[in-house]
Amino acid sequence: MKIVIAGGGVIGLSCAYYLQKEGHEVILIDNTAMTDGASYGNAGHIVPSHFVPLASPGIIAQGMRWMLNSSSPFYIKPRLDMDLLRWGFAFWRHSNEKTMQQNIPHLHRLLTLSRELFEEMKNELGNNFFMKEKGILIVYKTKESEKHEQALAKLAEQMGMRSDILSEQQVQELESATTINVRGGVLYKDDAHLHPGLFTTTLSHYLVTKGVKIISNTAISGFEKSGNKISAVVTAHEKITADEFILANGAWLPELSKKLGIKILMQAGKGYSITYENYQPQLQYPAILVDHRVVTTPIGNDLRLAGTMEINTPGSPVMPKRVKAIVESVRKYYPDLDLPFTDATKAWSGLRPLSPDGLPYIGRHSTYVNLIIAGGHAMLGLSLATGTGKLVQQMIDQHQLSMAVDAFNCERFK
Repeated sequence: MKIVIAGGGVIGLSCAYYLQKEGHEVILIDNTAMTDGASYGNAGHIVPSHFVPLASPGIIAQGMRWMLNSSSPFYIKPRLDMDLLRWGFAFWRHSNEKTMQQNIPHLHRLLTLSRELFEEMKNELGNNFFMKEKGILIVYKTKESEKHEQALAKLAEQMGMRSDILSEQQVQELESATTINVRGGVLYKDDAHLHPGLFTTTLSHYLVTKGVKIISNTAISGFEKSGNKISAVVTAHEKITADEFILANGAWLPELSKKLGIKILMQAGKGYSITYENYQPQLQYPAILVDHRVVTTPIGNDLRLAGTMEINTPGSPVMPKRVKAIVESVRKYYPDLDLPFTDATKAWSGLRPLSPDGLPYIGRHSTYVNLIIAGGHAMLGLSLATGTGKLVQQMIDQHQLSMAVDAFNCERFK
């Protein structure tokens, strides 16, 4: 079949990867140069350990304490916007124990599937993106965080993941490059990390060699439709007909879906990162600094710091205070690291697509028989990309699905 994919981030590229392997003619369209965005400058963590969805008990109370502080880990840019209000109400409604427990198994299965598929993709692409499978550290400073993270580690073990609960001294022994000031931590051994920009670039170059047509710097202005079927996408330069259409364009998914008369409940969560090139000493392990919601990742010869969740509109400017807060937070854990911060304009920012319940949208939409939506992966886009791409391919080919996808129904918030 001829298939058009809207979106050149890691989700769209992963869909293209599995579809071209089945012999389909794939055309991928993105409105950017495909050198930036959430798939390129993120922390590069592949985390099957992150099986608890964003919408969970306590997140609202914590968020209320932070939300109006523009330098806090979580911030909502105040604005009168009905889509934001609808999303916020749905998020509040799903941030409870019952819903979280219902959603954990679904997110866990998709994370596990994706982690397994990453092995195959790495072997086929060649590991030019510095993928390392030594695990990721979760470190904490408070007794409250210690109790919470150790309980999660025990639950992870029950679900089949490998983890070690570490004392302060054991964390320091693992992080031998510099002083780390923490109460303790957990090492999730099945987690991995890589250079996300190099991974996405490697994947796109590979797809071109396999015959996938990638059209960058091109926006989709509309669609041609006939009844319950899409016949073509329209750009400023051409009309492209196809048999199947996939919307996988991240935080811009609601805007594009509106052109089809479809409402997708989603908000853009901006994250920031700053990369220190050729940094010494190089950290031994990537880490998540849970009390401050910041992460560190050694990538090749570089060190990347990332974090924050800023609910804002696409195109909003970088907030220097938020970038500075990331650097200052990392200094509290690694007091001996020299982390100069002089120019916030050099920081990267990208938008994560947030659904109200912390689960992605993956599946066909009932309005059109040849439309699949794949989006809303929040901070787990990289971790969930391969599994999402495989499931989309199986849907199009009408193959047995690798897992049930009812929980990811793209119409669940009608």
